[in-house]
Amino acid sequence: MNPQSELFMQYVRDKLGCEVATVAPRETVGSDDGIHRVVLLDADHVNEKDMYHWEESAAADNAGLTLAAFNLVDENQALSLATTFRLQGVFYRRDSLALICKGLAKLINQELWMSRTLMTRLIRFYRRQQVNAYRPANGLTQRELEILKLLGTGASNTDIANQLFVSEHTVKSHLYNIFRKLKVRNRIQAMNWVRQNLGSAPAPLPRQTRQHSDA
Repeated sequence: MNPQSELFMQYVRDKLGCEVATVAPRETVGSDDGIHRVVLLDADHVNEKDMYHWEESAAADNAGLTLAAFNLVDENQALSLATTFRLQGVFYRRDSLALICKGLAKLINQELWMSRTLMTRLIRFYRRQQVNAYRPANGLTQRELEILKLLGTGASNTDIANQLFVSEHTVKSHLYNIFRKLKVRNRIQAMNWVRQNLGSAPAPLPRQTRQHSDA
């Protein structure tokens, strides 16, 4: 931990009188202990795969976690993250320490901390999702939608093959078809298409209903 981070943590302790600690990107924090925690995800040091880790942690029953992102460049980056992850607060690089502490106090009380303009853009985004949800998904098959869902969790081709009980060659073939149908070049572009057009891909079928195949 660098001196700047230590000063920031001490400032928050002094202003809010709360316990502050740093954790590794993939570390877990206590749950089911009745303690509400605010997790600040540093956009400069936490990648998208790590954010999915915290998203899953926050979604767990009785997790007691509020997720917020800070060190964001601008509102466009905030919108991209807020439409992908379970964020309840956003902080920008330009924000003063006093403003960050004000926002943290709101989050500790389980309130939102976002600008009115960002909230307006989020409402428009979700309204567009509702409209697009009734449109055909570019000819994607159910299996291809399942693979998109797993891509969104940061799963590798091997992970997807194991989850769906197919070979890695089959996964690569499906990914080729998905990219072609969506007119995208890589996984990130594919997930951006999903967020803009479907919100999220349908959840995979329960594992026990699948059989090993190369379909």
